[in-house]
Amino acid sequence: MKYILPLLTLCLFVLPVSGQTESFTERFYDSYETYREPSLGKRRIKHADIQPLIDALAVKPGFEVNRVGTSIEGRPLRLISLGDGQTDIFLWSQMHGDEPTATQAIFDILNFLGAPEFADEKSRLLDSVRLHFLPMLNPDGAEVYQRRNTLGIDINRDALRLQSPEGQTLKRVRDSLEAEFGFNLHDQSTYYNAERTPKPATISYLAPAYNYEKAINEVRSRAMQVIGYMNRIIQRYAPGQVGKYNDDFEPRAFGDNIQKWGTSAILIESGGYPEDPEKQEIRKLNYVSILSAIYAIGSGSYRNVGLEAYEEIPENDRKLFDLKIEQVTYPLLGKDYIIDLGIHRFEVDTPDHEDFWYSSRITDQGDLSTYYGYETLNASGYRLGAGKVYSQVLPNLEAVGKLDFWELLGQGITYVRVADLPKKATSTPYPIQVVGASFELPEPRWDVGDNPTFVLTREGSVRYVVVNGFLYEPDSRKGSGKNSMILR
Repeated sequence: MKYILPLLTLCLFVLPVSGQTESFTERFYDSYETYREPSLGKRRIKHADIQPLIDALAVKPGFEVNRVGTSIEGRPLRLISLGDGQTDIFLWSQMHGDEPTATQAIFDILNFLGAPEFADEKSRLLDSVRLHFLPMLNPDGAEVYQRRNTLGIDINRDALRLQSPEGQTLKRVRDSLEAEFGFNLHDQSTYYNAERTPKPATISYLAPAYNYEKAINEVRSRAMQVIGYMNRIIQRYAPGQVGKYNDDFEPRAFGDNIQKWGTSAILIESGGYPEDPEKQEIRKLNYVSILSAIYAIGSGSYRNVGLEAYEEIPENDRKLFDLKIEQVTYPLLGKDYIIDLGIHRFEVDTPDHEDFWYSSRITDQGDLSTYYGYETLNASGYRLGAGKVYSQVLPNLEAVGKLDFWELLGQGITYVRVADLPKKATSTPYPIQVVGASFELPEPRWDVGDNPTFVLTREGSVRYVVVNGFLYEPDSRKGSGKNSMILR
């Protein structure tokens, strides 16, 4: 009952007097596509992608844009502010250059706040709060899609020495605003799961500790209450897919120190979601989660959420594979063994950092009964075996593209030899590994670190094929993958 009351309070705060009873979070969720920023459709966004959007906001009534700093390579860091309320809320994103999901969501939120719809509700909100957004704190890292900045340091470990201009900017803005709330927006590994469940930790939260004792004062308590509220909202759209970070105190971290400096720090991490490699569904959840929190702060209704709502969030665990194969028979040196295989698909950036391809690996094998997979195959009764090499040597990649891949996979063929391989090519979109003309099939043994390319047979027939970590079922023609590899 204590969670229903704040929700009703919020509905009264944001809904028009017309008596409309629709939940405010459902309105955010259902109308999302109206405000989604279409120019930011992929994760690998760069500084040049967001600058026109900020320029447009600079001339929009009600918005204020100020240059507050410069990156090492000279890219401007700009703060976007709006609202006239007494409660300052500061949100910053992408202090790690390869963590862009919340940057995209920030521009979705800004589109919502600048749109003509829900004018009365937004007017009441912006009379209560003043919002400040600092998107893409590490634009140099974003340019090459890397975590660290050009100096080679992790900005999120620079709160004490302030060695980087980006860290100096974050500290200066925090101090100038004296914001009551701060949202520290990140991405986390897609391999985190909610503890003891097969569900990915799609969104993870943390109210960082401000000392080694992990004490809870009023500042940290406020952060916990807001997180408890957001978790209740996100459970509607991603039930069981929320985790909580370990709260061990890290004296160099910005989140921990911002909590210590008197701003209620709220960490939001975007993890994984099934069949969402570009994290666009998670972007939407960020939009809903952050907007809901802003409205809860504006109305004060977060104060009605008990700290137990925060404590009940399960901790993050890291026990997810992209593909888990269970109980497969592995013939080795004349004997049969039953093992599990855990496979991860690792992203490799293209040279322009605009896209990526997968280089997959077996990352664990043996008893993986306490682990989970985004995709899991029970392979009891199936035998692990090497794939075959296509009988012909093809002249080029164009000839490879003309093959009937399902027919080849059904025969257990996983490699095609090509005489003229492009020197710089590393991958192809085809569901088969491309190799040089002199390629010889390796010994049928598999170990951690190997590329997962093999067949699973039953009663002598090929039933499943794994190529570069992607699972295919030839008989039903099910399965798809982003790429295979070119092996020389």
